[in-house]
Amino acid sequence: MRQSALSLALRSVPAALLMICASLAAALEIEDRRRFGPADAARSLRILSTTDTAIFAPRIESYLRTAPEIGIDYIVASSTDVMQAATDGGDAYDLVISSAMDLQTKLANDGHVQRHSSEVTREVPAWAKWNDMVFAFTQEPAAIVVSDAAFAAEGIPRSRQDLIDVLRRNPERFRGKVGTYDVRESGLGYLFATQESRVSETYWRLTEVMGGLGARLYCCSSQMIDAVSGGDLFVAYNVLGSYALQRQDLSGISIILPSDFTTIMLRTAVIPQGAPEPELAGDFVDHVLAQAFGRDPLLSVDRWLSNSEMALSRINLGPGLLVYLDRLKRAAFENEWTNAILQE
Repeated sequence: MRQSALSLALRSVPAALLMICASLAAALEIEDRRRFGPADAARSLRILSTTDTAIFAPRIESYLRTAPEIGIDYIVASSTDVMQAATDGGDAYDLVISSAMDLQTKLANDGHVQRHSSEVTREVPAWAKWNDMVFAFTQEPAAIVVSDAAFAAEGIPRSRQDLIDVLRRNPERFRGKVGTYDVRESGLGYLFATQESRVSETYWRLTEVMGGLGARLYCCSSQMIDAVSGGDLFVAYNVLGSYALQRQDLSGISIILPSDFTTIMLRTAVIPQGAPEPELAGDFVDHVLAQAFGRDPLLSVDRWLSNSEMALSRINLGPGLLVYLDRLKRAAFENEWTNAILQE
């Protein structure tokens, strides 16, 4: 369960940070918070992120091995909250990291992000950066996580159409046992949904089938994976494959990268316009990018690229991501999605 920003802020937080945390409490609902590095560090980097602490911690620890005197305050919130906080109070953070690459692009496009250029960023592939403001450091697939036992009779589905066929043939078995993002609340869920709908009409057919089965709606991948692991769900649609692949406690569960096409999200970092420590933030970005495109591509989907049976559909950085953020287009999409998934 999420806890209030203030209660989390008061847990073993250096006194110098309490005023910062009090201001953050009014801005967003914090899901997790952790301090890395020395408590009395003369310089600190404040990172606002949608990435679970356990997933991102290895990157922070790697950076601190090169700069042990630096403190890092790592704050996790939902993508929607991160976007709002970065828009309203970007001067409270040095770096914003998000899986919702469309919202990151909007931050940059609307003037809330500053440019960063270095020897490292100049070597980054063109697809992994936009206007020297938005930098991608992972490629992560949207996956379908399923209970093996629930599909024992039919076999594990390998494509969206396979999944549709099984769900349609077994409505009583799967009623109330299918989960996906609530795109009205989840920035990543909205990104996956809009991009997938552009690629194939199968998305809408599957959404209607899930809606007819009383699909359960979630804010985030971790909750859906936990629900399948605990038996509350048999199917979790469009979860982050990287989160599932990192789990060591999953038993009797399959992680499917759909063979018809697998959507690839880029996790990105931006430096807010008013960042108190922009040089430190740039140094951290350089370190993460050097990792991602060097010897340690953590959370990368590269391991799957040799699979000739898979069609990868990478979401591209750039102004095209802003199309579905238009107020009228978003309202129209959410209305169509609501009709399909809720069927009220």
